[in-house]
This record gives sequence, C-alpha cells and structure tokens, in this order.
Amino acid sequence: MDGAPDNRELRERPVGELLRELSQQTTTLVRQELELAKAEMAQKGRQAGVGAGLLTGAGVVGLAAFGALTACFVAALATGMATWLAALIVAVIYAAVAGVLALVGRNRVKQASPPAPEQTIETVKEDVQWAKTQARSGRR
Repeated sequence: MDGAPDNRELRERPVGELLRELSQQTTTLVRQELELAKAEMAQKGRQAGVGAGLLTGAGVVGLAAFGALTACFVAALATGMATWLAALIVAVIYAAVAGVLALVGRNRVKQASPPAPEQTIETVKEDVQWAKTQARSGRR
C-alpha cells in the first residue's frame, strides 16, 4: 500500500541491490536528520537572540531604576544635610559594597583555579596506573 516491497519481493532481490538501497536510504535519512537539526538550531538561535535582547533591555532599565533609587537616597539624606554631603555618603556606601563584592568574587575565583578538573585528572591517572598493572600481570 505505501510503496514498500513485501517480504517475497525482498527475498527475490539480489543482496547487492538490497545493500545499495539500504545505503541510499541511510544516506537520505542522515541528510534529512542533519537538515532537521540545522533548522532546529536556527530556531533555537533566534530564540536565544531574542532572549539576549530582552535581558539587555532589562539591564538598561534596571540601571535606570538604580540611578533613580540613588537619587532618592541622596534626596532623602539631603533633607537633613547639604546635598553634596548626602551624595558623598551614598557614594561611600556604594564603594564599600563594591569592595566587599570584589573581595568575595576574587576569593571565589582563586578557589576555582586552576580551571582544570583536578579530581578527574587524578582518577584518570589512577586508571592509567591500573591499566599498566593489568598489562604487566597479563604478560606473565
């Protein structure tokens, strides 16, 4: 019904012909799967691009909100002191927070270095040593 040969037709055909047809069908299938994968990756790339654009927009708006909040802090402090002093106090607080974040971040980076997978390297060395031992014992 669907154009596929039945079992009798397949049994009567030479093996070489069947293998050639299998090879052609396999090549076609692989080519179609690659095309599908390319189309899917292109779609995902477009989605990722839109997502990155939205995140960038969110960052810009967040930065504007942070600026407005800073102005709010300065204005609130300026009700009881000179405006320049209020701005200086807010700036010093921000600098202190930035310093703490930088120190914590630097320590985390130091803990993560070297960026090699140390545990995996160690287990691979053990595996190599085990394989050498097995090879030596197998020769005897």
